[in-house]
Amino acid sequence: MKNIAVIGAGTMGNGIAHTFAQSGFKVNLIDISEASLKKGIETITKNLDRMVAKEKITDTDKNETLSNILTFTNITEGVKNTDLVVEAATENIDLKLNIFKQLDEVCEKNTILATNTSSISITQIAAVTSRPEMVIGMHFMNPVPIMKLVEIIRGYSTSDSITNTIMQLSKTLGKVPVEVNDYPGFVANRILMPMLNESIETLYNGVAGVEEIDTVMKLGMAHPMGPLQLADFIGLDVCLSILNVMYDGFKNPKYAPCPLLVNMVRAGKLGVKSGEGFYDYSESRKAEKVAKQFVK
Repeated sequence: MKNIAVIGAGTMGNGIAHTFAQSGFKVNLIDISEASLKKGIETITKNLDRMVAKEKITDTDKNETLSNILTFTNITEGVKNTDLVVEAATENIDLKLNIFKQLDEVCEKNTILATNTSSISITQIAAVTSRPEMVIGMHFMNPVPIMKLVEIIRGYSTSDSITNTIMQLSKTLGKVPVEVNDYPGFVANRILMPMLNESIETLYNGVAGVEEIDTVMKLGMAHPMGPLQLADFIGLDVCLSILNVMYDGFKNPKYAPCPLLVNMVRAGKLGVKSGEGFYDYSESRKAEKVAKQFVK
């Protein structure tokens, strides 16, 4: 397996492309927007420059990584002759189903189709293709080049051979793959999102302020980042989407998103990416400082 396509040049997509390219794979990074592709490559370059400055890689490593990435706005061209496609588009079920219908039509029959979804059913995604046994979840953690974990999610029909292939591939990337079954939220978000939601409920109920809640969790629980700050970093819209998937999937009120979270998303207060969430990120340096705290 040498040729990889990544769908989506956003935070997760460019991180996945970076990780594969740095491990020597040829990567086609695909997005419908030229501007998104340009921004994605700029982000990869900036992250590589940071690694060079920290002497984790050399300038030669950086240049080889960038040379391994090609960009495409045409999905048919981008997935041509690829062994694996990793979809990393927005966490929207209709969008993902449409992408996988298209991938099934334009990819070669032996191409494995993976999704980086953080909560949506792999079985449901696989069902819109003619190759459900070759559809699997690869849930990378953010920031992808640094975080070791990859949740490998088997759909109902995912074959043993495909699962074993993706497990081994993840190890080749220097990651630690963990196989989990296909239930809403999988493991990471099934545990994380209720904690973030409860933190928002704690704020909503007036128990304590934003910084106070985060300080308790950082100093009392040894978390590197407080839950409200982490929610900002993930994106409040993403948190809301995942909670809605879990609530719809389990029909359990404990997964119902806090009204404060719903209202903040409606108001466009999405966290770091919008410049404001539970914290103020209106100055770009503030946003970078918060992100660096998590990376450390």
